[in-house]
Amino acid sequence: MSLPNQKQSIWQVIFASSAGTLIEWYDFYIFGSLSLILSEKFFPDTNPTLSYVATLATFAVGFIVRPFGAIVFGRLGDMVGRKYTFLLTLLIMGGSTFAIGLIPGYATIGILAPILVLILRLAQGLALGGEYGGAATYVAEHSPAGRRGYYTSFIQTTATLGLFVSLGVILATRTTMSAESFNEWGWRIPFWLSILLVLMSYYIRIKLHESPQFVQLKAEGKTSKNPIKESFGNKENLKLVLLALFGAAMGQGVVWYTGQFYALSFLQNTMHVEFVQSNIIIAVALFFATPFFIYFGHLSDKIGRKKVMMTGMLIAALSYYPIYKAMDNTTDLSKKEEVSSAYRVESSLTPQEGGKFSERSARIHVYTDSTVVKEITTTSAAGKVDVKKEVTVSKSNQAWLILLIFIQVIFVTMVYGPIAAFLVELFPTRIRYTSMSLPYHIGNGVFGGLLPAISTLLVTKYNNHLAGLIYPIGIALICLVIGLIFIKEKKTADGFAEVADV
Repeated sequence: MSLPNQKQSIWQVIFASSAGTLIEWYDFYIFGSLSLILSEKFFPDTNPTLSYVATLATFAVGFIVRPFGAIVFGRLGDMVGRKYTFLLTLLIMGGSTFAIGLIPGYATIGILAPILVLILRLAQGLALGGEYGGAATYVAEHSPAGRRGYYTSFIQTTATLGLFVSLGVILATRTTMSAESFNEWGWRIPFWLSILLVLMSYYIRIKLHESPQFVQLKAEGKTSKNPIKESFGNKENLKLVLLALFGAAMGQGVVWYTGQFYALSFLQNTMHVEFVQSNIIIAVALFFATPFFIYFGHLSDKIGRKKVMMTGMLIAALSYYPIYKAMDNTTDLSKKEEVSSAYRVESSLTPQEGGKFSERSARIHVYTDSTVVKEITTTSAAGKVDVKKEVTVSKSNQAWLILLIFIQVIFVTMVYGPIAAFLVELFPTRIRYTSMSLPYHIGNGVFGGLLPAISTLLVTKYNNHLAGLIYPIGIALICLVIGLIFIKEKKTADGFAEVADV
């Protein structure tokens, strides 16, 4: 095969794999992006804080079960093939996401609502547990050894792009209707749209051929008969799995979720930044930072995966506290001067069923730096009172927040850009899907996925906006020490490769 055809084949593989993986991440993340609204729809409204934490816990469940999906679908991928396994995970993910958009709220079906959401989140988590390992392995097995960091980095962009697309769809939906309509039913639209995206991706992926390395193994009769036993029952391979988890994936997971999901949660729930503005801040930061996944993946081909990933963890751990302190200061009203003459109260009535009305009043405070704070009180037709605080920051502060989150996403690109190539190269082809998927999804699904819930609980417990950073900083530093000690770099004719010293 000539070089041009080989490149064309690789780019076709990357496009098809990335399109499907992006859509699966989109499906997974719209739940997190809409967590505040979902907490109101699917959980009792007697304790809003507890309902929000319960929603984050339900979100985290999808991450926690990802390792089980990695085992189930990893085994299937190592025995049957990479292509058909990630076709199956795509359909499960898409169907579950669409179904979440159909579930009636707690007010309609009671406790059945959160139970159904939990079941569908479990299905999403299982599917995503099988998706990433398949896509990363599939691309890596089509890539030249010395260019794996570069080519697999395109797969690495899909998680962030999936979040970016989810935010874009949510913003587009929200800005085309009133806030009341969006909160009432419009939030379901992003869930419904996923089915169209999944069908498009399935059509693209079904035309792919199986991985050449897997085809060769199968032709030679060397595929694994029991990938789980070979991956975790073999002492030497188990050491590699544990090193991949505690020396790389664990730290990468918390850095990933801190820089994107916790940043969004911090903006909306700690700083109370207005919904549309907070999503725009995250989306713009993601847009400008995403190309760095490819840069750091390519750099890892030149200088080694370890140097890039460990540097990212170190800088992240040292920088989180000053970054989040600077973010928090932008909405610290004790440091701002109010323009008393601009204070006003706005009220409105919204018709409800039975000829009744809900009342909404907002006390609006304006500050000299153009910060606007709304204290919103909503009284339902049944007499239920809901109080919210909503902060719209000035243009200069908005740009400042974009920069602070952009810096955090750069840390994400450093640890996440090279990790697919690192994991693929660590394990043999016959058990690669199973072996790499489990540590990746424990690191991301458990250590990373629990981050929003744990950090929110820490903030609530200690009544300190920055207390939630204890968890990601601690995990990143532990992983950094283990990785520095036990991961060794070996230069080969094709570039750098990481090996275990265990």
